[in-house]
Amino acid sequence: MKSLLYLLLGICLFPLTCMMVYLLVLTNSVSEQYDAVVKNITLANTYNIVFKEDMDYLMYIIVVNGDRADELVDAKQPQAMIDEARDTFYELYDTTDSDSARENLKRIIKSLNILEDRVNEIKEDASVSGSYDKNMNQLDLNVRVLTDLIQEHIQKYIYGQAAHLEKLRLDIRKNVENSIFFLSIGMAVIFISAAIVSEKIIRSITNPIQKLCMAAKQAGQGNFFVRMEETGTYELGILNDSFNRMVEEIGKLVEDIRIEQLNLRAAELKLLQEQINPHFLYNTLDTIIWLAESRDTEQVVKMVTSLSDFFRTTLSKGKDFITIDEEKLHIQSYLEIQQFRYQDILEYDICISEEICQYEILKLTLQPLVENALYHGIKNKRGLGHIQVTGEKKGENLVFQVKDNGIGMTQERLREVRQLIRGERTRDQESSGFGLFNINQRIRLYYGPEYELTIESTHRKGTLLQLVIPCVKN
Repeated sequence: MKSLLYLLLGICLFPLTCMMVYLLVLTNSVSEQYDAVVKNITLANTYNIVFKEDMDYLMYIIVVNGDRADELVDAKQPQAMIDEARDTFYELYDTTDSDSARENLKRIIKSLNILEDRVNEIKEDASVSGSYDKNMNQLDLNVRVLTDLIQEHIQKYIYGQAAHLEKLRLDIRKNVENSIFFLSIGMAVIFISAAIVSEKIIRSITNPIQKLCMAAKQAGQGNFFVRMEETGTYELGILNDSFNRMVEEIGKLVEDIRIEQLNLRAAELKLLQEQINPHFLYNTLDTIIWLAESRDTEQVVKMVTSLSDFFRTTLSKGKDFITIDEEKLHIQSYLEIQQFRYQDILEYDICISEEICQYEILKLTLQPLVENALYHGIKNKRGLGHIQVTGEKKGENLVFQVKDNGIGMTQERLREVRQLIRGERTRDQESSGFGLFNINQRIRLYYGPEYELTIESTHRKGTLLQLVIPCVKN
């Protein structure tokens, strides 16, 4: 198997590497030639545009003004221009390969040397004689004629380089066409060779893999007695042997896992049921102490009775399920206690249909919803708040709603709480999301995933919690 894979890698990698190196070398060579020609044309074109005009203008100022030429222009500037141009055309001569172009450059350099001599002569005559006609005649014959000649040679050089550039373009096109042709042949050879070797590799792999997939499918359906036969391939032989050992181990552990899951589920449910806020008990006892110190015995009796009813239902002799009537009493006891503490801001209404009072419900299901409405809805609102608890039978289900007109939630916060309820976000015990997640998790574990808690809320208007469970008779 390894030898076939290495052969396939060599068939693909080596020719592609050669092609890549060839293309890089060709591209670099063409780029260098092209850049050199463009650079030469650019340098020559610079002097073609400005050299004659600048030189004629400077010499005209020197000839016309004579002694005052130094005041009007830099008398050394013509010599500097000639030196700079001569250096440039010497550089072009060194980098040019064409014989005709080199001949033009020789003529330009020779004309620049003559121009240098004529410029020096005119500068001396202009400063001595002061004859306007003679100086103008020298300017026309000795300078302007030479600058015209230099410009003509520069244009011929540029034209020759442009023709060379066109020839270079044609050569590039021809090289590209040849490269495409040979690369197409090479790719065809690589493709055919790779296809032949790949077919052999696929046959040696797919058949054992298909058998392994069938065995894995049977194991996934619960058949832990399935086994793979030995194969001639070393790698797949190891894989099959590992699969056989894995299936055997899974068959031994599946029953233990099933028992552990049942025990874990029972322990988790017990833990979730026993979530009781200790602050509620502390605050209630503090209120009773305060009432006792005030000698308000009637309120003390009422508070103690409500607290007793509350914990009687909470404990309920260790039972997981109680009647809806008992859950209703549990809610009522809780709200009576809280109304004494929050009498200025809390009103409540419990409207649970009598026909469903003898049905069973999971203990500590509705009271946390009421607590959530109080602490996260009513307390955060200014003024009097109202909590309404309803319950009725719809078909084969019981539908409970806890509605408040508290502060409500923004759409962003509502989305976060929904994610917390579904367990899609990390739970935060300081937020309302944890208590609601607790209830939703218990409902899904006891009644099934199709039953769950839903929430709707509008900011500054209130929140609605709805719970749907199946009808279960006591």
